[in-house]
Amino acid sequence: MVRVGIVGATGYTALELIRILLRHPEVEIVALSTRQEDAPHVSDVHPSLYGRLDLRCENLSPEQMAERCELAFSALPHAASMSAVPQLLAGGCRVVDFSADYRLREPGVYEQWYNHVHTDPTRLGSTVYGLPELFGDKISAADLIANPGCYPTTAILGLAPLLCEGLIEPTGIVVDAKSGVSGAGRSPKLTTLYCEANESVAPYSVGTHRHTPEIDQVLSDASGRDVEVIFTPHLMPMDRGLLCTMYPRLIESASEAQLLDVMRRFYADKPFIRVVEHMPSTKATSGTNFCDMTVRIARGQLIVVSCLDNLVKGASGAAVQNFNLMYGFDETTALLP
Repeated sequence: MVRVGIVGATGYTALELIRILLRHPEVEIVALSTRQEDAPHVSDVHPSLYGRLDLRCENLSPEQMAERCELAFSALPHAASMSAVPQLLAGGCRVVDFSADYRLREPGVYEQWYNHVHTDPTRLGSTVYGLPELFGDKISAADLIANPGCYPTTAILGLAPLLCEGLIEPTGIVVDAKSGVSGAGRSPKLTTLYCEANESVAPYSVGTHRHTPEIDQVLSDASGRDVEVIFTPHLMPMDRGLLCTMYPRLIESASEAQLLDVMRRFYADKPFIRVVEHMPSTKATSGTNFCDMTVRIARGQLIVVSCLDNLVKGASGAAVQNFNLMYGFDETTALLP
């Protein structure tokens, strides 16, 4: 049994992570941390866990967490995570980090998009990006994994096969993305209040969303080409789910059947990728670690559709998938329906 802890255990991704880990046969959850001083029981924070996990969310230091755990899932927000991760690693604790603090390669790019100076820049560029479908061979030996963002995961998985095979132009790719409200986190914000988000669809951070350089960087690394996307996210009036409709330009004419075959071959041994004939939907992937994708061609324009659950494959499911690879367990452990 691997002793694990969760740093920042009060959010939606932490709840989803606990649910998955409770059915993992090789995991013992031994510590939950929060910045709250009153040490609430986890079932008071997440009532759906009543009777399933008898732990309190304690105000633990990273050093205390490292003393209890072999691996910590850090669900802290950006800027906060970079303060805790070095101390966890120094205490001999492996880390899967949910924040964006270790996803980007260049400190200057991080500062530009996140408006914070990176306090642990020496790890940037050497931290493994935790997308098993592209970087699985590097994950097993890593002590620190940068868990991907939900928007980047959806876009990258849909576009990577076509970019890597040289079938689409690497620039001018339009990524039209739509996410459920849980993607904004549990902390209350005006835009995610019920009366603001219900029965409304709205784009946000147009041209300035922080996931843009992450998508560009990872697709460039995977394909060996300088990739640049035009990324526009939208907030949808639903709890969970994420769908990207993407518009890359074909370099040479190809049929839908040929492109689907390329995607199937690219992901042939990847258990959580489903290349489908039908049009993907958020309901079909809800609560699962699957990413569904397909293509269409309309008036000569290629359209790629990629879809997943933002809390599972877009966050906590991916984290457990990475954990499984880090410890040599079957990649699908605790993640199949």
